[in-house]
Amino acid sequence: MTLTEHSPAGTGGPTTGWGNLWPHFTRLSAPRVPVITRGEGAYIWDDQGRKVLDGLSSLFVVQTGHGRRELAEVMAEQAAELAYFPVWGYATPPAMQLADRLAAAAPGDLNKVFFTTGGGEAVESAWKVAKQYFKLTGRPLKHKVISRSIAYHGTPQGALAITGLPAMKQAFEPLTPGGFRVPNTNIYRAPEHGDDPVAFGLWAANRIEEAILFEGPDTVAAVVLEPVQNSGGCFTPPPGYFARVREICDKYDVLLVSDEVICAFGRHGTTFACEKFGYQPDIVTCAKGMSSGYAPIGAMITTDRVAEPFEQGKNMFPHGYTFGGHPVAAAVSLANLDIFESEGLNQRVLDNEAAFGDTMRRLLDLPIVGDVRGDGYFWAVELVKDKDTKQTFDAAERELLIRGFLPKALFDNGLYCRPDDRGDPVVQVAPPLICGQTEFDEIERILRQTLTEAAKLV
Repeated sequence: MTLTEHSPAGTGGPTTGWGNLWPHFTRLSAPRVPVITRGEGAYIWDDQGRKVLDGLSSLFVVQTGHGRRELAEVMAEQAAELAYFPVWGYATPPAMQLADRLAAAAPGDLNKVFFTTGGGEAVESAWKVAKQYFKLTGRPLKHKVISRSIAYHGTPQGALAITGLPAMKQAFEPLTPGGFRVPNTNIYRAPEHGDDPVAFGLWAANRIEEAILFEGPDTVAAVVLEPVQNSGGCFTPPPGYFARVREICDKYDVLLVSDEVICAFGRHGTTFACEKFGYQPDIVTCAKGMSSGYAPIGAMITTDRVAEPFEQGKNMFPHGYTFGGHPVAAAVSLANLDIFESEGLNQRVLDNEAAFGDTMRRLLDLPIVGDVRGDGYFWAVELVKDKDTKQTFDAAERELLIRGFLPKALFDNGLYCRPDDRGDPVVQVAPPLICGQTEFDEIERILRQTLTEAAKLV
């Protein structure tokens, strides 16, 4: 068979709805799957002609919306000029310009930009640079990483070891050693101080200090936290939480990594979410919204202090990716950030986030909705079996809701979003930053319709 030939189902080829495609994080047994053919603005269309609101920015990515011809034109121009060259001992104008742009936008002295092709690679790079930093500065035992329970930080072996989801790791163990977990900031299910956000934030942050002391401060290299934790459903930081975390990291000389693969680039109304939540990290990881998905790109950004020992003598960071800093991806990212500025997208999120939150909280009148939480354009609805006791669903009910009913029903009703049960069952929404009240109302209406139907099943 040649590269241009296909083997259709029933003639010796695949018999599932995926054809020869092996999908990510998805069961291969699906008999018929949606095939998305085009997008425009906040909407996508499938091969059946159905128009669906992209209520997840296609996995928290398409900040500036689909079908931006000006971005496609920039990509074509750059590909015609220089389609590819590595940044291994060389540089290209787009990579240098984007590094300058990101460093200027990042808070404090986060000035050194190491490009990757995605978020997991950025997290992997952050752990590696943290370990080598301490080796170069005479503290070679500092190698461990502390992260939060249920948090997702990527699929490479190192990033997966930082991830706090046991079920995602079991198939690939043993993993890179050195990852340790502390409680997250889900105040809805807080084991202590559930009625006092300030006390709960202090309690949660102090568990990080406790873990550092238990493992030994001379062995801990980094604490890796998302500004708003994705897995589990948009856990926002309580007041004072990050100030205390920063204090703890400074006390024990531990690097604070702000994993902003989802949260950066306007998702919370600022270029980097650490600015909004008032803390200065030593390293930022980012990806997704940098190019609005028009090309794969990610980055690890470090402070001058972290970069300094790598600039001495023959020292180097022996790590890299073939397509890191790809000139086409860098060029389209620059153009994407131009749109942020020309259309004021960060301010748009800040202006509209309260209205979005109010619209989402209308769903609290549904018996199946236990909590609605989030920030910016990043919200989650937690589903419960009993609203008064916060009782969740059992395994069979989760299977029915999260994998059986909700994905198809939501899509059929006109909304692409994310039902998930990494932690307690939630439905997450994160629309493109170009959206406003019209789209908020549409999201709420479809969620209301679909969750009302779902409640009858369980």
